[in-house]
Amino acid sequence: MGVGMSGRRRIGLMGWLWRLGALLLLWLLGVAAWIIWVGDRDQAAPADAIIVLGAAAYDAKPSPVFEERIRHGLDLYRQGYASKLIFTGGFGGSRARFSESQVARRYALKQKVPAADILIETKSRTTRQNLVEAKQVMAKNNLHRVIVVSDPLHMARALRLSKELDIDALASSTPSTRFRSFHTSWRFLLQEVYFFHRDLFVKGA
Repeated sequence: MGVGMSGRRRIGLMGWLWRLGALLLLWLLGVAAWIIWVGDRDQAAPADAIIVLGAAAYDAKPSPVFEERIRHGLDLYRQGYASKLIFTGGFGGSRARFSESQVARRYALKQKVPAADILIETKSRTTRQNLVEAKQVMAKNNLHRVIVVSDPLHMARALRLSKELDIDALASSTPSTRFRSFHTSWRFLLQEVYFFHRDLFVKGA
């Protein structure tokens, strides 16, 4: 028996769904590859300041992720890429004694960085807010070009937001990160793929 009209329609529909699914998978893989590629590039070059994006802090101690960002920012500073450090990040909760940026500042001071070379903001809670507040710090201190420091898989979003906010930013990802295991790295990558698509449709998030 031949295939009826309704059967041919179902087969045709399934074919189109398979094609659509394949295209969607290719798109998602392409976005993921782009995020990884951006994070692997190091654009460090002479700039006015180094912006270290905030991350969790436990009272006066930076989390492992945040400590890696701070240490990398200090390395760039010591190598002479910029004469100012801008630490970002507000208070993690109502009971927090220190903001993330204050924790980073204390860390840098213990590493003998002059207080005059350290600038902070204490209001931000998200990546976008980190950069919005950092831009205000830049304007107040006549700083123009910056190096943004964050984790490799976070860098694509940080650069995209910097461009959106009209910040002249170069990228320098941390050479090491807490997200070392395959499982954790993939989870963080999937999160960044989600944020990529969210930001396409929800501006200002």
